Amino acid sequence: HGNQCHEYGGNVVGGVTPGKGGQTALDSNVPVFNSCAQARDATGANVSLIFVPAPFAADAVMEAAAAGIELIVCITEGIPVADMAIAAPFVRARGARLIGPNCPGLLTPGQAKCGIMPGHIAKKGRVGVISKSGTLTYEAVHQLCCEGYGQSTCIGIGGDPIIGTTMIELLDMFDQDPDTDAVVMIGEIGGQMEIEAAQHVRDSIDTPVIGFIAGRTAPAGRRMGHAGAIVSGADESAAAKMQIMRECGISVAESPADIGSTVKSVLG
Repeated sequence: HGNQCHEYGGNVVGGVTPGKGGQTALDSNVPVFNSCAQARDATGANVSLIFVPAPFAADAVMEAAAAGIELIVCITEGIPVADMAIAAPFVRARGARLIGPNCPGLLTPGQAKCGIMPGHIAKKGRVGVISKSGTLTYEAVHQLCCEGYGQSTCIGIGGDPIIGTTMIELLDMFDQDPDTDAVVMIGEIGGQMEIEAAQHVRDSIDTPVIGFIAGRTAPAGRRMGHAGAIVSGADESAAAKMQIMRECGISVAESPADIGSTVKSVLG
């Protein structure tokens, strides 16, 4: 129904597709605008959800930030790293928050969904979820519910080399959230983010953290799925990251099938 849709209070209030301004979408209930700035001015939207194709997505991200949108969620996969190297600092400089790209978005059960997460599998509760993997986010949510734990907020951060919001930033936000009792943090091979996050947990986070790293069987030096999932150093493998997590006081699930039971062992 357009390349960007804007949510306010959990409701889609407008779409943006250049050249289609003046039309309507979603059973004629939602107006379509030519630019993000027009949508912002007309609707007061404070969230932009972006599905723009990869060659143009970084520009859409920057357009949303320039229009004053406070939260930008970019689902698009395959955005060139060189484009995001420009877009990510542009967003930060304007005080906006970017989730993604190459992510499923975020979900607060019982309140709002912005992205493509299957909301019907989640339930309101007190465990936060941070994940590089979209599908493992859903798996973790399902297992938590099977163990009787709901979620406060679930966030897919994206698997690209340059993303808008990191694990450390989200750990701090969950740690300050009175409605979150524990955090599930799901990473994968490649890069230093999980290592830096584990060290931050050790030094600064009081909330219990349960961790898992995907890609244990991946061959070294080969990209696996996400653009950022390539092991370039000895400490970027799954086994190495899991060991660092343990040393930093994180309860580590050995298998994706153990995420729910590991949370139960921590929370009781």
